[in-house]
Amino acid sequence: MTKMVDIGEKDQVKRKSRATGFIKLESKSIEKIKSDDVKKGDVLSVAQTAGILAVKNTPNIIPLTHPIPITGVDIEFEFEDEGIRATIRVESKGQTGVEMEALTGLMSTLLTIWDMVKGYEKDEKGQYPDTRIEDIKVLEKVKE
Repeated sequence: MTKMVDIGEKDQVKRKSRATGFIKLESKSIEKIKSDDVKKGDVLSVAQTAGILAVKNTPNIIPLTHPIPITGVDIEFEFEDEGIRATIRVESKGQTGVEMEALTGLMSTLLTIWDMVKGYEKDEKGQYPDTRIEDIKVLEKVKE
């Protein structure tokens, strides 16, 4: 039997979560992102917007998550040797945690990066031999 857990008796408190993940990319894609030379536009700005939208829409994407008031979202990027690390922070004042919102926003952020540079990632067979999303984890879940 499937059911949404009743959180009606829980107190509304400030909640925070941080999550991180990495997308491995070809060096040419990384250089194009850094120089803002990607045909589809500003990759990191679009990825941030996608991540924020995903956070706000988590209950529409992940079954049985509760709609909660999101009070803040911040997404940061760090270029590493073989790709980009994204870290997202989500805050809410509500009755349940925000780690699913952080993970959903993170995945949408990383998938958007992939979508925007996929043309530069393909090999001669049209495959993505080295592109991958990895190292997804919740760094923090706080209830104040």
